[in-house]
Amino acid sequence: MGVLDVPVRAHASARHRHPSWRRREWISAYLFILPSAFLIAAFLAFPVVYSLWLSLLNWDGMSPHLSFVGLGNYERLLSSTEFWNSVIVTGYYTFGSVPLRMALALVLALLLNQKVRGLGIYRTLYFTPVVTSGIAVSIVWLWIYDPTWGIANWVLGLIGIPPLEWLSSPREAMPALILMSIWKSVGFDVVIYLAGLQGIPESYYEAATVDGAGRWAMFRHITWPLLAPTTFFILVTGIIGASQVFDQVFVMTNGGPLRSTEVLVFLLYNYAFKFFEMGYASALAWVIFLIVLIFTILQWKFLPQDVT
Repeated sequence: MGVLDVPVRAHASARHRHPSWRRREWISAYLFILPSAFLIAAFLAFPVVYSLWLSLLNWDGMSPHLSFVGLGNYERLLSSTEFWNSVIVTGYYTFGSVPLRMALALVLALLLNQKVRGLGIYRTLYFTPVVTSGIAVSIVWLWIYDPTWGIANWVLGLIGIPPLEWLSSPREAMPALILMSIWKSVGFDVVIYLAGLQGIPESYYEAATVDGAGRWAMFRHITWPLLAPTTFFILVTGIIGASQVFDQVFVMTNGGPLRSTEVLVFLLYNYAFKFFEMGYASALAWVIFLIVLIFTILQWKFLPQDVT
């Protein structure tokens, strides 16, 4: 035993002999945790529990009188054609935007992973829309989609395609929103894919090159399998984010035309802040949560184990 070990052992022994030391440590730890715990309880835990209670009530958000209806809001919700239309619309948006965004992000990430000059500038340009306000982006795309002066129809005219109605057509409104959303958020997926690509050891590609493998063979047998966890993460977060889309619908279409873009969160907003049916809106919020939870569990269950 060295000389320096004696004070350490003596200090540890003293702390063992005096339980007040451990009590002080616990008190200090709780004091440090208390501010964050209070914020989480006040702004996360309490609203979640309270919204569950509200979903069992009939309340307009202002009146002091609340009436208990039990599962009545859920029964009304599940029998509503509005709700099922919003489920279909949200599914259309989600499965129309997420796969395309992921495919485009992978291609861009592969290109940006090359050693070329000015690479940092390109990466910044692709990520800039992600950190830009969704409201501001939606307003800009309103101008782009303008049927008379918008640049979208001008570009179509250059290649001989007749102008489209974009946001005023039930058939074209959702594809227009999907296009805008892909442009807005593809940069996030690009950054995640870039991180995954840069985590692949270069020695794998060197060994494949020695064996005579081409670019496609290296992508198929090295890049894509090793990107599987990254792809899974992007898929899960993409579906969760797409199921909560609101900004662009609120600004660009207001749920129309003919409810062709009335997604679930926009329907929730209408019942909560236009019709002041807080109980019904809370029930809708919990149903949205359950839908997202079910889809997430299904992805964890049925995707290959090496992906997750």
